[in-house]
Amino acid sequence: MTTKFVEISPVLPSLNIQRDISWYNKYVGFDKLHSDDMYAVLRRDNLCIHLQWHAGSKEDPLLGGSVIKIFVQNLMPIFNELIERGTIKEDRLRLHTQWNTNEIGFHDLNNNAIFFVEDI
Repeated sequence: MTTKFVEISPVLPSLNIQRDISWYNKYVGFDKLHSDDMYAVLRRDNLCIHLQWHAGSKEDPLLGGSVIKIFVQNLMPIFNELIERGTIKEDRLRLHTQWNTNEIGFHDLNNNAIFFVEDI
């Protein structure tokens, strides 16, 4: 069995999540699927944009880089491939997150976060 790649979603930095949700709705036509003070998911048709709080500070969850989320079906084959390539260690697998996903995450050489995500 192989991993099926479904979608890639950028995670964009935001200084004000609620302000930016309104802007994306009014000016770009994206509707809010989920939001809290730190994170939002917006969708228009089959396009998705994630917003994550970013302040450029030590507490900043983006750690100075950007984020992409690659949505897949059947996460385990890509997990095993990344282990074999030496990209990640087994402890990078997060099962049954509070937002109903299974995920693998790591950083590239430029401190960009890359996540493979499977909806459950």
